[in-house]
Amino acid sequence: MENRTLVTGATGFLGSAVSRALLARGYPVRVLARPGSDRRNLAGLSLEVVEGSLEDPGSLKGAVADCRYVFHVAADYRLWVPDPGQMMRANIDGTKALMEAAMAVGVQRVVYTSSVAVLGHAAEGVADENTPSCLADMVGPYKQSKFLAEAEVLRLVASEGLPAVVVNPSTPIGPRDIKPTPTGRIVVDSASGRMPAYIDTGLNIVHVDDVAQGHLLALDHGVVGERYILGGENLSLADILSHIASRAGRRPPTIRLPRLPLFPLAAMAELWASLSGREPMVTIDALKMARWRMWFTSAKAEQALGYTHRPAIEALDDALAWFRAAGYCP
Repeated sequence: MENRTLVTGATGFLGSAVSRALLARGYPVRVLARPGSDRRNLAGLSLEVVEGSLEDPGSLKGAVADCRYVFHVAADYRLWVPDPGQMMRANIDGTKALMEAAMAVGVQRVVYTSSVAVLGHAAEGVADENTPSCLADMVGPYKQSKFLAEAEVLRLVASEGLPAVVVNPSTPIGPRDIKPTPTGRIVVDSASGRMPAYIDTGLNIVHVDDVAQGHLLALDHGVVGERYILGGENLSLADILSHIASRAGRRPPTIRLPRLPLFPLAAMAELWASLSGREPMVTIDALKMARWRMWFTSAKAEQALGYTHRPAIEALDDALAWFRAAGYCP
């Protein structure tokens, strides 16, 4: 069997980076794409496209046929959704259906893309794969859906022998963020002068291409049933915004906002979003998550997989350069 590899989510940000990394290695790549989806990230790539979706189990059986490996990168990643049930169906039910389809055809290895969103918070430090968490800790439908989806993958590993390795990316930044992701919007808004203030929180910033290479390392060296954080550098939100502003020739934000008074504003923004259909600039769940600095360590992946990452400022610079070239910001 040749190393034919299925990638879900390849039309998106991280999935396209994983697809490019696999093609560079010489693997035949098949991608699952929704009918009518935006396929700009696939332009110029020599790969096979099969149409289907995570909500259509019948399409998944054809997608995994003749594949040796599966990279399940696709997920509905939004911090606000008008219909949380739709996100749950894609992220949980779709993951279960894909894993079952992979087992049915004898796929040799699955790399499942989870998220650091499912991990616990280290109140005074940096979290790792063993920092405890539970469903009650998960804020909002995205975190809840990813927590339950990862739990389902690990259940299938333990009970049915699913040959899956789990990776937990932190906050990928870089080129081809066409949607853009919630973090990409921070780059665009900051570079465009639309973020004059900030909240005291923090993120772990990593270049999307480093995360993609981490996926391949998990394929090569990951232990079935284990999970590995694929992260980068821990930075405060103030430092992130200051760097973007300086690169964009703008003044960095100097106003530090308290979280609690912003909750009524977030509620109004969500109400308007539900009426207008536009995603709100600030959400209740985002404010809840900002209570913690979302800082993590990739020490396990570095030691077990040979994972490495470049400085976070290179990821931010590459993202800003791509957004400018694509016309998202001045």
